[in-house]
Amino acid sequence: MPKSKSSAKSTSGRKSPSNSPSRDPIERIAAAVERLAPLPAEAPDFPAADAFVWHPQRVRLSPVTRVNRVDLALLKGIDRMRDTLIENTERFARALPANNALLWGARGMGKSSLVKAAHAAVNASLARKSPHGALKLIEIHREEIESLPDLMTLLRGAPYRFIVFCDDLSFEGEDTSYKSLKAVLEGGIEGRPDNVILYATSNRRHLMARDMMENERSTAINPGEAVEEKVSLSDRFGLWLGFHRCSQDEYLAMVEAYVAHFRIPIKRDALRHEALEWATTRGARSGRVAWQYVQDVAGRLGVRL
Repeated sequence: MPKSKSSAKSTSGRKSPSNSPSRDPIERIAAAVERLAPLPAEAPDFPAADAFVWHPQRVRLSPVTRVNRVDLALLKGIDRMRDTLIENTERFARALPANNALLWGARGMGKSSLVKAAHAAVNASLARKSPHGALKLIEIHREEIESLPDLMTLLRGAPYRFIVFCDDLSFEGEDTSYKSLKAVLEGGIEGRPDNVILYATSNRRHLMARDMMENERSTAINPGEAVEEKVSLSDRFGLWLGFHRCSQDEYLAMVEAYVAHFRIPIKRDALRHEALEWATTRGARSGRVAWQYVQDVAGRLGVRL
């Protein structure tokens, strides 16, 4: 018996069951692959700021409009390191030969503060002469060292000069990300771009813990070769600046310099007595402890820093 027209129309107008299901999974897979694909690098807006933070996940440099730093004149007890780093930075800014720098040593003695203050001091004079000669400070976090080659690609050929700065740099026993840093410092095919220099701070001279180095020596067939690869990383910084614990006089000089700069109304005898007591309770004397005391006394006396 022939089908009715209405029945035939209903059958012909029905969508094929293979159309929709076959497309949906493919579209979902394509969308997932697109989400996993690396983002294209954004063209950095270098004129927007003098300092940036590197974000490798988004492949972009975020401008920092206000850098957290102190004036160079307020850094006391580190005169030799200050002068050496300033001279090295000035040479680099003038496109003369300069070394990558490793600032290592006692905690709280102004290593990272010196890097930021040196950048500001050198950059101030350069910016007045030529905007294209200005120095840019770029911070890369320790956890993102493996992305350093990508950052170098982004900076290579830009009409500026860059200090790439990594604070508190160190590596653990099984960490292999230091190899990316070694390739950039020296030894890679492309190497470090001419317009880039690297400054790093660390509490460790060789960027790895002493007990880890001794453990590798004791368990290796050839003790010397066991640590050679990791120790050679610090050797690739041409400039080493060592920071050591300050004396009592240097600590008090730091405190008095801060108090004078911010015009905190406190008598000198009371200041020295309180500052020494503050250091005793902290079990250390350093620039960081001096600044923490100054913040405390300024808060008590209602002075804004």
